[in-house]
Amino acid sequence: MHSTPPLIAVVGGGPAGLMAAETLLRGGARVSLYDAMPSVGRKFLMAGKGGLNLTHTEPLPAFLSRYGMREEWVAPLLKRFGPQELRAWAHGLGVDTFEGTSGRVFPTGMKAAPLLRAWVQRLRAAGIRFHMRHRWLGWTADGALHFSSPEGEQTVHADAVIMALGGGSWKRLGSDGAWVPVFAEMGIPAAPLKPSNCGFDIGWSDHFRSRFAGQHVKTATLRFTDADGTEHTRRGELMVSETGIEGGLIYAFSAALRDLIDQTGSATIRLDLLPDRDLAYVETEIARPRGSRSLSSHLQSRLNLRGVKASLLRETIPPEDFANPARLANAIKSLPLHLIAPRPLDEAISSAGGVLFEALDERLMVTSKPGVFCAGEMLDWEAPTGGYLLTGCFATGYHVGQGVLEWLGN
Repeated sequence: MHSTPPLIAVVGGGPAGLMAAETLLRGGARVSLYDAMPSVGRKFLMAGKGGLNLTHTEPLPAFLSRYGMREEWVAPLLKRFGPQELRAWAHGLGVDTFEGTSGRVFPTGMKAAPLLRAWVQRLRAAGIRFHMRHRWLGWTADGALHFSSPEGEQTVHADAVIMALGGGSWKRLGSDGAWVPVFAEMGIPAAPLKPSNCGFDIGWSDHFRSRFAGQHVKTATLRFTDADGTEHTRRGELMVSETGIEGGLIYAFSAALRDLIDQTGSATIRLDLLPDRDLAYVETEIARPRGSRSLSSHLQSRLNLRGVKASLLRETIPPEDFANPARLANAIKSLPLHLIAPRPLDEAISSAGGVLFEALDERLMVTSKPGVFCAGEMLDWEAPTGGYLLTGCFATGYHVGQGVLEWLGN
């Protein structure tokens, strides 16, 4: 029996680590949190820069399906701490939330900083001890945590450890995947880290790239067939990048597109540039007499097709197709774009791969290393943006915090 409350070390100060720490503090444990960065929540703040998408309001069965091959493992965690619990938690911090038109949930102020400030203040009041600029190096021979710090190398003994070190994207914010070889040396199995919620390379011409990189393709429908023969369709918005395409419409399918490229060497998506018009209408409008007008002016006048959408046609289909209304209409309604590679891991919003669930027990404790638990993006799961990724991180943090308390109680 402990004469004093147990001491738990949390390594990693992202949403999963902070939620695990809060859960432990509420359970009466002492918590010391270690992070390599000067302050916690660096990636969390970046994710909220354009509007913090906390979670989503779609029904739970559809919500769970967003976790793909790992739905069976993630479902119990989300049923314990899911979208509703996450919103209630934010409200408890004094941060109201609202549902956007797409079902996405945001703080009323849209930003992550007010929420994170209130959270850190509450954690400090609960007694957490933050140890910043402490980079985890591994374990010592006697099982202690080994850190480098501004004061030199340090070792820490704790009653239990929660590893919440993140994946491998956005190294500058702390998620550098440096834990992977350390875990491998300890015999803890992990799937290789891969980019998720990422853009893809196409290989634009210099002319197209110089004129349209950074421009958005609004209101398009994306279709493609994955490696299993399943057809996917989604309407949304994407953006032309220097090397290819990115944006929400692409991120939604990034896992399947990445895996298809891994298996076959490339992936072809098709864009409907005018999703509110059917093929017959588009062909009829193209075939109308245009007199002295250029084809570009004709397409703009009859179909409001201009700018980046019109230039995507020029970039992608052969010149002779512009003289054939049927072929041109088919291209407008089903423009093929050939993706050759995902963007590098460090550019991705998140990463796939990580510690295998099969190496953990139901509390997310490493079965070969009792007292060591894992949470957050360093686990082998992935989810699209739209609130699913963040909700998953919070859920794993809450679950692992409860798991540590249960383990210590037993």
